[in-house]
Amino acid sequence: MGLVIMSERELNRIEVLSHVTQGRMTAVTAANVLGLSRRQVHRLLRAFQAEGPGAIRHKARGRASNNRIDPAVREFAVTLVQENYIDFGPTFASEKLAEDHGLKISRETLRKWMQDAGLWLSRKQRRTFHQPRLRRECYGELIQIDGSDHHWFEGRAPACTLLVFIDDATSTLMHLEFVQSESTFSYFGALERYLEAHGRPVAFYSDKHTVFRVANQGARSGHGMTQFGRALNELNIEILCANSSQAKGRVERANRTLQDRLVKELRLAEISDMEAGNAFLPAFTERYNAKFAKAARRPDDLHRALNVEPDRLADILCFRDERYVGNQLAFSYERLRIILQENEITRGLTGKYVDTYAFADGRLEFRWKGVSLPYSVFDKDQRVTHAAITENKHLSAVLEHIKAEQDKTPPKKRRAGKQRTRYEPTGLKSPGRPSTMEAYYARKRAERESRAAGQGCDS
Repeated sequence: MGLVIMSERELNRIEVLSHVTQGRMTAVTAANVLGLSRRQVHRLLRAFQAEGPGAIRHKARGRASNNRIDPAVREFAVTLVQENYIDFGPTFASEKLAEDHGLKISRETLRKWMQDAGLWLSRKQRRTFHQPRLRRECYGELIQIDGSDHHWFEGRAPACTLLVFIDDATSTLMHLEFVQSESTFSYFGALERYLEAHGRPVAFYSDKHTVFRVANQGARSGHGMTQFGRALNELNIEILCANSSQAKGRVERANRTLQDRLVKELRLAEISDMEAGNAFLPAFTERYNAKFAKAARRPDDLHRALNVEPDRLADILCFRDERYVGNQLAFSYERLRIILQENEITRGLTGKYVDTYAFADGRLEFRWKGVSLPYSVFDKDQRVTHAAITENKHLSAVLEHIKAEQDKTPPKKRRAGKQRTRYEPTGLKSPGRPSTMEAYYARKRAERESRAAGQGCDS
C-alpha cells in the first residue's frame, strides 16, 4: 500500500482510536475528545480495527465534487467575458452573463475564474505605489499650502478651516490661521501675514482648488489666472498645482497630525472660537517645529525681501476687475448698480473700462488710471442669489451668511411663472393680419360711394 494523504482531523481520530484500542481511553472519553457521539465512535472503531488506519480516510478524497461545474461551462463563461466583458468587474460580468446569456454563475466563482485567466486583478494586485518625491534643498524654495476643514473646536464651536503653510525642504510650519472657509480673501489675509513674517518664497505648491487655478482653461475672460494667481504674479511668486494629493504629501500629513494634536491642545487650553485659536497658534507652531522640523540639505534661505509699500500691497491683495462704463456713467458690479458722479474725469469715461478694487473689509473702489472715482450705489441687494452655485468648501460660510440675512430682512416677493411682466387684458380685439384684397375692397367701396353721391346731385 502506497502513501495515504490524510487531513489533520483524520490523523487526530487515528491517534484517539489507537488509545481506545489499547485500553488507555474509554469510548465515552474518546467521544468527548473528538466531539462525536458514542455510537459514532464505536462505528469508527470497528472500521479502524477491521481495515486499519486507511479506513478513517474520507471516502470522497481524490474524487471530483458532486457540485462541481462542468469544465466546458467554465471555458464558455471565460470566453464570453473575454469577448464581451473584458473590462467588467466580476459582479457586473456575472449579472450580464445571467441577463444576456442565461448563464448563472456566482460572482465569487466568476472572480476566481477571471483571476486564473488573467482577466481580473485583486485589489491588492491593482494597488499602485507613489514614488516619494525628494525634499527641496533650500528653505523658502517651495511652500506647500492647503486648507483643512475640520471640527477643530469639537462640539464647542462650528467647524472651520485651518490654512496651513509648510516649507517643503524642512517640514517647518510657516503659518497657521483659522478662517471660516477656503476663499480668496482668506488666502489673501494669510498670504499678507506670511509675507510680513518671512518675505517672498520662490513658489507656492497647492491643490487644484479654484482659488489657485482656473477650472476652465479655455475661458476667454480672466487672462487664464485667478485673483490669487494674479496677486502672486505681481509679487513675482510662482504658483504650482499638484496633480494629486500624494504629490503634496507633506502638507497632507501635517494636516492629519494637526487634526490629532492641535484639537487636543485647544481642548486643554479651553479655546472655543477662532479668534482665541489664532492667538494660540504661534506658541503651538513653535513647539510643533521644535519637534518635527528637519534640517535643510543646504543652509540657503531663498526668501526675498518684500519691498512693497503697505498701500501697494493692499491694492495687490484684493479683487481686481474691469467694468465698461455706459452712456449714463453707470455699470453693474456684483448685483449692484454703480453710478459715477459727474466731474471732469468721469465725463470722458463713456465707452471705456474702469478698474474695480474690492477689499476684504467690504470697501469698493473704482479707478481710472490710478485715480479714485466718486460713485453712488443705485440698488444694493446683498442677498445670496437664489439657486446660486456654491462650492462645497464655501458652503458653511455661505449658509451662515444666509441665516444672518434671513433673520435681518424678509425675502422679496416674486411672481411665479416665466413671464417677467404680468399680462393685463385691455378688452381690445386685434385686427389681425391685413388681407391682400383689403386695398381692392376699399377702392370698390369708394367708387360706390361716389356714384351714390353723383346720383343724389342729379335728382
